Amino acid sequence: MTTAPDITVPTTVAATDQTAAAAAPRITLSPRGFAIDHPDPKLGEQLMANALGAADRDAMEGILRQLVKASVNGGKPCEVNLAFMISMVKSIRPRDSVEAMLVAQMVSVHVMAMRCAHHLAHADDLAQHDSAARALGRLARTFPAQIEALNRHRSHGEPAITVQNVKVEDGGKAIVGNVTQHASVIVSDKNPASAARAPKAAGSRRKNDSADARQDAQA
Repeated sequence: MTTAPDITVPTTVAATDQTAAAAAPRITLSPRGFAIDHPDPKLGEQLMANALGAADRDAMEGILRQLVKASVNGGKPCEVNLAFMISMVKSIRPRDSVEAMLVAQMVSVHVMAMRCAHHLAHADDLAQHDSAARALGRLARTFPAQIEALNRHRSHGEPAITVQNVKVEDGGKAIVGNVTQHASVIVSDKNPASAARAPKAAGSRRKNDSADARQDAQA
């Protein structure tokens, strides 16, 4: 699927109201499900699809349904949690369907991590404390892994290469800028002891060669 289509705000919307119109609409929850709270239902769906990075209505409704389930607090979906999650998704700006799913997971993991942190802070015994701590640790490790996955996807899977402490001798050339290249890397031995041994070895060979020459002359 491709990225969500851009929204064209109708000309009937005043210029001063365009910022408010472009904001992601809120979701209202009811026993029957959820609904997009916007005076123009069609425009509301388009704005929500753009906010979630969804390519079409089915994708938008699917991600919304998953976020609603992930927002559950106290046994039922929470509009406050859901509004926060949608706002975070919109701020990250998913660009395609893969990013839309990954970003939805990221905000869900964050909400779950904060919930575990709350349980950890209010643990009544050691068993609850250990359970909440383990869950929080796993979620805390998952979140940066998701960020890395998002960055890799956005850079088409090419790892970032950072070069530091580059020394250019006389006659050499340096490239200034970002360089991405698939190549073998030769790392020099910076150990002073190794560098000191090399001249000694060469010197020993020269002494041996001189001794052999003298022995040949005497013979």
